[in-house]
Amino acid sequence: MYKIILLLLLVGVFAACETVADAGVFVVGSDYLSVNNKVIQIDTLTANMATINFDSLVTSEQNRILIGNYDDPIFGRLKSVSYFQLSNSVGDYSVGNTSASDTEYLNYVYDSIALVLKYDDYYFGDTTKVQTIDVHRILEKVKPANSEDSRFYNNSSLAYDSKSLATYSYKPRPTEKDSIHVRLDDAFGEALFLRLKNREITNFDEFTEYLKGMVLVPNSTNSSNIVGFNLSSELRVYYSKYQSDAEESIVKSFTIADATKQYNAISSDKTGTLIQDLPISSSSLSSNLSGNKGFIQSGSGVACRIDFPTLKEMNYIAENGTVVDAVLKIKPVKNSYSDAYPLPDSLQVYVADNLNRISGTLNDSKDIPIYAVLSQKKDEFNENVYYALPLGGFLQKELLKQSDSRKGLILTIPNYNKEINRVVLGDQNLYDNKMELQIFYLTY
Repeated sequence: MYKIILLLLLVGVFAACETVADAGVFVVGSDYLSVNNKVIQIDTLTANMATINFDSLVTSEQNRILIGNYDDPIFGRLKSVSYFQLSNSVGDYSVGNTSASDTEYLNYVYDSIALVLKYDDYYFGDTTKVQTIDVHRILEKVKPANSEDSRFYNNSSLAYDSKSLATYSYKPRPTEKDSIHVRLDDAFGEALFLRLKNREITNFDEFTEYLKGMVLVPNSTNSSNIVGFNLSSELRVYYSKYQSDAEESIVKSFTIADATKQYNAISSDKTGTLIQDLPISSSSLSSNLSGNKGFIQSGSGVACRIDFPTLKEMNYIAENGTVVDAVLKIKPVKNSYSDAYPLPDSLQVYVADNLNRISGTLNDSKDIPIYAVLSQKKDEFNENVYYALPLGGFLQKELLKQSDSRKGLILTIPNYNKEINRVVLGDQNLYDNKMELQIFYLTY
């Protein structure tokens, strides 16, 4: 249905003039501002929703160790395993004073070894529940499988020793404590110490040849939370001087100095969920087949796609016309979010072709990315909870295209590569959470 609004009601129209001018159709102040012109509000244009699953996300160089797993009532089980390479930040692999004329270093003795993981305040899930992790040695060089690509992805893997160096259970306290202290196997620690002490390891290459890296693996029996740790986490070798009056241990530290050699392998099991049959990344699952809902989950590659298949039909409204403004209101599905599963403040929006190949972010006339921003006014029935996405410029460009090729929009959560957040959205046919598209179309 069309609602006729006289152009004399200029609210909203002047705000859209920049969009029109950018399209090269009108200039602000032109004679289209006359009483003979009309703005038609269109609220019946079809907007199709679907869910897609990118087959891989870059998770190296994200500056966050993500470790844990949890069972999501909507998305299924998610698991994050973290791999990293270690080194001494100043290139010092000596024990004590190891100058050529000094044999005092021979008197140093091993005390213990520990992995100190430092919280970075990020977590998802129930942190009142115990999480258990295992620490293993990586058995191959920390480098991507593809020699032409320097990045690691959420589906990358490296072989590691099945024998655990430690099993550690804890209740995450990312906002109360600064770190957790994981005591490692002493046989491993003493062997490493002796190689340092005996000068069998004197540089980075020798160190990584012996200790290629470590991997943190969540225990499958605990599925409650995923926690973030920062890259200042350390492997610490504690030692002391034999028969010394000083009781205090000396520490040799190894850190994650190269962020490109740390990544998170994030996997999901969607069995039994509405999106268990997600197709390959170049295709999509229509919301008609998933309960009239679209899904987004960062970390795992799940994203929501919006298309406007009948947009070109607007050309038949009038001989001359153009979009002056448009807004898409996308509503989170009721009962899909809570304090345990909070809504993100915004959604990032990308432009993609029909094979889900992204060409860039959705930008405004000043080339600044446009976000779908959460509006969350308090009301009894949560009717005012929605993401507002301005679309005037995008729809106008699509209408002006001479070809039949259409672009779609892909919605993700900011920090899509380094967090485990999620949101469920309703399409235009969901009974009580309908997506709404309003277009203001100028005829002249």
